[in-house]
Amino acid sequence: MCELLGMSANVPTDICFSFSGLMQRGGKTGPHSDGWGITFYEGKGCRTFRDPKPSCESKVAQLVKDYPIKSQAVISHIRQANRGGVALENTHPFTREFWGKNWTYAHNGQLTDYQGLATGFYTPIGETDSELAFCWILQEVSKQFPIKPNDMKPVFRFIASLCDQLRALGVFNLLLTDGDFVFAYCTNNLHHIIREAPFGHAQLIDENIEINFANETSDSDVVAIIATQPLTDNEVWHKMQPGEYCVFCRGHIMLTNF
Repeated sequence: MCELLGMSANVPTDICFSFSGLMQRGGKTGPHSDGWGITFYEGKGCRTFRDPKPSCESKVAQLVKDYPIKSQAVISHIRQANRGGVALENTHPFTREFWGKNWTYAHNGQLTDYQGLATGFYTPIGETDSELAFCWILQEVSKQFPIKPNDMKPVFRFIASLCDQLRALGVFNLLLTDGDFVFAYCTNNLHHIIREAPFGHAQLIDENIEINFANETSDSDVVAIIATQPLTDNEVWHKMQPGEYCVFCRGHIMLTNF
């Protein structure tokens, strides 16, 4: 299985601390050595770094770890290949244009009998079940909502219903963002934590790095981190339940079914 990492924040924030822990699981403290990727949203644009090499030894990952890119929405992924070979085109996250915005997606899990999912306009580039499922989701949303509604809650409820269908085909843990909202859906392993004042210390599980968030933030900052498994061992993470979804906006939970 792969591992996911996401962030939603109310102010531009770097994810260097959390990414430092995740990248060690890509071949050092974990078996996810078949590539990695990360997408940062900045205004209307986004920038993506991907590499089919293990993140623990990738020079590109080291650059991301050391380069404090400020963003309010981030999705990252480390891969353990099961559908599709180890190749750049099969490396998450995947991004497509929808409603004039970049939508980015990453999936943890494995599906069966998924080949019949109709993707319409959204043609997969690689060979993974993950990318095909992403294209199917966008196709179904575009049919249900030809025009972007002012209220996005019905859209995310509909996406959650699509995720329920995909969960029937196997393990489907998902992170999805358009840069404003970060949508998380759980089949079996997904956790989140919301950091806000009063801030304290945090210690990574996979790397000997500790941080005092009180020195790095203001009292008005709110940052939500979503990860397959907790990245710190001295904080309380919320373990999501099978079928649970959360929509984060600027660090806060805007919508959930639990």
